[in-house]
Amino acid sequence: MAASRDRLASMEAEVLSGRQGSSGVEVVLPSEPATPAPLCPHGPTLLFVKVSQGKEETRRFYACSACRDRKDCNFFQWEDEKLSEARLAAREAHNQRCQPPLSRMQCVERYLKLIELPLSQRRFCQRCQQLLLPDDWEKHHEHQVVGDISITQLKRPSQLLYPLENKKTNAQYLFADRSCQFLVDLLSNLGFRRVLCVGTPRLHELIRLKASGDKMSNIKSLLLDIDFRYSQFYMEDSFCHYNMFNHHFFDGKVDYDNHALYKHGKPGRKQSPVRIFTNIPPNKIILPTEEGYRFCPLCQRYVSLENQHCEHCNSCTSKDGRKWNHCFLCKKCVKPSWIHCSICSCCALPDHSCKGPKDGCFICGELGHKRSTCSNISASKKVNKAVRKQKQRRGNKMKWRPLKDNP
Repeated sequence: MAASRDRLASMEAEVLSGRQGSSGVEVVLPSEPATPAPLCPHGPTLLFVKVSQGKEETRRFYACSACRDRKDCNFFQWEDEKLSEARLAAREAHNQRCQPPLSRMQCVERYLKLIELPLSQRRFCQRCQQLLLPDDWEKHHEHQVVGDISITQLKRPSQLLYPLENKKTNAQYLFADRSCQFLVDLLSNLGFRRVLCVGTPRLHELIRLKASGDKMSNIKSLLLDIDFRYSQFYMEDSFCHYNMFNHHFFDGKVDYDNHALYKHGKPGRKQSPVRIFTNIPPNKIILPTEEGYRFCPLCQRYVSLENQHCEHCNSCTSKDGRKWNHCFLCKKCVKPSWIHCSICSCCALPDHSCKGPKDGCFICGELGHKRSTCSNISASKKVNKAVRKQKQRRGNKMKWRPLKDNP
C-alpha cells in the first residue's frame, strides 16, 4: 500500500504535468485483448498511448508496469510490432537474468537452516541485502556484514533491509510502528482474523508479532510485495513475490519512518497523508484523540482537529490535515495556499501558469469529465483510425510510385 500510494501519486503528477504541455500518457485497458501482453522482468507489460488535447491518438506501445523510468526497465515495444524469433529468445534470456538469484523454495530452505544455527553463526550482508549461511561467508568476507542476527531481528526484516526509495520504481516508504499498531488494534477490535497486506511489510510484521506474543490472538497475515528480498525471511504461506500493477505473481505508506514530508510531528510538512480505503463504516474507525483527531457528528467520522466542517460543502473537506478555505466562486473548499485566478476561473497556486490548457476533456475540451468518460470517444477513435489509414495509404502510394525516365 505504501509503495502503491506513492507510485500512483507520481504517475498522477506526471500526467498532470503532461497536461500543462497539452499532452499526457494513458493506460489502455482493452476489454478483450487479442494477444497476451509481452513480458518484461516485472511480468506482463501494460499498453499505453500518448494523447494530446485536440489531436488524434499516437501509436500505442507496451512498457513496464512497475517502472516509469527506462533506466530501471528499458522494455519498449510498439503494439503492432512483429519481433523475430531471435529477438524473442534474447528477451526471454534477459528476463531470466533479471530474476532473483534464489528461487522461492531455495529461500525457504535457507531460512529453515538459518534459524537452526546458533546466534554467533547468523549473519546478514548489508551490501548484498542477504542472509548468510556459513557456506556463504567466504564470498562476502570483504563486504559489510552484521553478525549475531537474533530471532527478533528476523521477525522485523524491514529494519534489516535498506528501503528502496526510488520514486519511479518501488517508492518504499515504510509505515511507522505507531501507525501499524493503530491498524493492528483496529483490525483486532473489529474481529478480523485474516489480513492481506499488499506492499505493507511493517504492518505484516506487527500482525505476526501480535499473533506470536498474544495467545488469545488468532489473526493471520499474508504479505504481497514486489520486493523479492522479503522472500528470504518468510515461509511460503506468509509471503508472495507480487506486482500489484499487473496482478502478477512471481512464484516460479498514516506516517512513514523514512519520508521527509510524511513523518510524525514537526519534521513532516503534512500529517496522515495515506488514506484508508475500506468498506468498514467510518464511525467504527476510532482515531486517537491524543494524536489530534476529533469525531465529526455531521460527517460521522474522525477527522483532524484542523479539518473544520464546511457548512457550504456539508463536509470536512481537508485531505492533508490542514485547514482548507471555501471558495464561493469555485463552490468548493481549496488548499490554503491556493488563490482564485480570474483568468483560469478556478483556484490554483499563486505562481501557476495561465497559458496552459484548461483542465478539461482531451477530446471535446469541456470541463466536468475526462477523456475516458467522454461521450464522443467512440467517434474520435473512428476518426483517428480513418486518418491513420489514410496517411498509411498515402505513404504506401508514395513509396511504391514507379520512377519515370527523364525525357
